[in-house]
Amino acid sequence: MSVPLAYLGVIVIWTTTPLAIKWSGEGPGFLFGVTSRMAISAVLALIAVRLLRTGMRWHREAWRAYVASGLGIYGAMLLTYWAAQYIPSGWISVVFGTSPIATGLMAWLWLKDRTLTPIRVLGLLLGVAGLVVIFGQAGRFGPAAATGLAAVAVATLIHSASAVWVKRFGAGIPALAMVAGGLTVATPLLIATWAVVDGDWPAAIGPRAAASILYLAIIGSLIGFALYYFVLRRVEATRVALITLVTPVSALLIGHLFNAEPLTADVWVGTAMVLGGLAAFELRLKGLFNRRARAS
Repeated sequence: MSVPLAYLGVIVIWTTTPLAIKWSGEGPGFLFGVTSRMAISAVLALIAVRLLRTGMRWHREAWRAYVASGLGIYGAMLLTYWAAQYIPSGWISVVFGTSPIATGLMAWLWLKDRTLTPIRVLGLLLGVAGLVVIFGQAGRFGPAAATGLAAVAVATLIHSASAVWVKRFGAGIPALAMVAGGLTVATPLLIATWAVVDGDWPAAIGPRAAASILYLAIIGSLIGFALYYFVLRRVEATRVALITLVTPVSALLIGHLFNAEPLTADVWVGTAMVLGGLAAFELRLKGLFNRRARAS
């Protein structure tokens, strides 16, 4: 598979995931939404591993990677689904846009990744400043919105730590096997959480919620995670995290078009700052400045 194509696929899936998360919890509840999604995904992933003869890895390093992936899925998804009750769907992606800083620092500490240059740090900070501008609109959604934002912020840290941890231990494990292993760890934890906290089978699941759960289970989890780990194995951790600086823009637009979520001038200003930070990080402006200096 082409790495750029897989990278683009992750962007598209992550763009549509927040709204599907919000819709999947309307009626059956957020715990049932996330648990049913991951349970279906886990079964499908194990079947796919069997049919495609990818083969699971059961050595010590593989188990470390599965645990890193599974705990990341459990913690990040549980908090994100809970927060989706209180904030617009597009904001989920916006909050996750801060993960490059956490991922970059963790990669620098754990993986000795030296690509976090000063100009890239500046780009990341500019992107985060744009997110802060967007977050200024949170007050209009009530006090629960602030709690929701905090929950997604914690989910972002969990996701970033999991990505770097998988990068450290997951070498040589096929992407599909990584997905199956991570879901095998996360799903029992989610089922136990649902059983303890809720435990009641929903009386009815609306068509939109059911379709969202199936979309998330097949596309968002199975295919999305497989593409994500495929990219993660072939691209440095900080560059993979840049996906979360692209998806806030598209996710906000999707939420506005399909769920009537508000887009104000502050949101557009913040979005422009996010894109500016992305450009500073990705285009390596330091090299451009150096070339100009030599030319003068």
